[in-house]
Amino acid sequence: MATSKVLAGARVVLPTGIVDGGSVVVRGTRIAGSAPPDARTIDARGHWLVPGFVDLHNHGGGGASFSGSAEDALRAVRTHRQHGTTTLVASTVTDDMDVLVRQAGLLSELAEQGDIAGVHFEGPFISPCRKGAHSEGLLRDPEPAEVRKLLDAARGQARMVTLATELPGGTDAVRLLADHGVIAAIGHTDATYEQTSAAIEAGATVATHLFNAMPPLGHRAPGPIAALLEDERVTVELIDDGVHLHPAALRLAFHHAGAGRVALITDAMDAAGAGDGRYLLGPLEVEVADGVARLVEGGSIAGSTLTLDRAFHRAVTVDRLPVPDVVAAISANPARLLGLDHRVGSLEPGKDADLVVLDADFTLRGVMRRGEWVVDPRLG
Repeated sequence: MATSKVLAGARVVLPTGIVDGGSVVVRGTRIAGSAPPDARTIDARGHWLVPGFVDLHNHGGGGASFSGSAEDALRAVRTHRQHGTTTLVASTVTDDMDVLVRQAGLLSELAEQGDIAGVHFEGPFISPCRKGAHSEGLLRDPEPAEVRKLLDAARGQARMVTLATELPGGTDAVRLLADHGVIAAIGHTDATYEQTSAAIEAGATVATHLFNAMPPLGHRAPGPIAALLEDERVTVELIDDGVHLHPAALRLAFHHAGAGRVALITDAMDAAGAGDGRYLLGPLEVEVADGVARLVEGGSIAGSTLTLDRAFHRAVTVDRLPVPDVVAAISANPARLLGLDHRVGSLEPGKDADLVVLDADFTLRGVMRRGEWVVDPRLG
């Protein structure tokens, strides 16, 4: 059987723009520049071909979380792959330090195997004033020695740490992370504009779910949002699920930061792809009703039930963003942040054959990862 295939006649989104009637050649696990004589041609007319999605911030799905067993983590990975996420960073939530250390070891093994793209620690180094769905009693200051414990436990697989940089040790922790090649993300923070700017100067480069779990934008006290949006060194995460952000806030971020500095994320928890009901987010109980996750105690939003195919669909059809901008935010930008843009994030020869097939209405029909169909679109 031929190992090469040509997906032909589609609207292909490339870094240079949209190609109507374009083709993508897949040879083995990679995208190729030309097709061999024995390649199978697949008629993809009437469809979009876009790069596989890259999720920087994801706590679980399919009824399983990245705070559980290896089997749970793999179930979550499989769930999101079926929704187009071919590259995923596993996010933890605040817990006892010894629990996080154990989880870091487990997740690092999955990263070494290639199942996930690394580990994101969201907490425990966050502000009790902006804790969201994190257990206040388990929060701690971002002392560099404490941060180093998690980095060591992750064995080189830590990709990002979210912290409130205004807390004691915060600026030094940012420098430590930058020195180790780990993304320092500002989030769950009560910082002022000035404190946020200082953290960016120290090396912070990501805003964890911008607007959420931070002071609102003010005209006299602009807070972290203004500092994060205006600095060209910062990429801002956005959760486009219709719950976390008003469409006007999302458009404001895209307009001010530009499409090259936005990363669409899910911040998904167990219920993504699993339905309503009761779940745990770390040690906290969550009630999911009508697809919205909230803490049982207090009612705070507790992550999301979002998948990136739904985020893509909403960004194009509801927010009316240009398709190339959405592709940048959901694939190219996060790939670049992770240092993986030589392999994923765009449909270019030599890169992994990770792609998503969408129909004319931007509904997911197929998913390919490393040349194999995860979801077969059954095209002609």
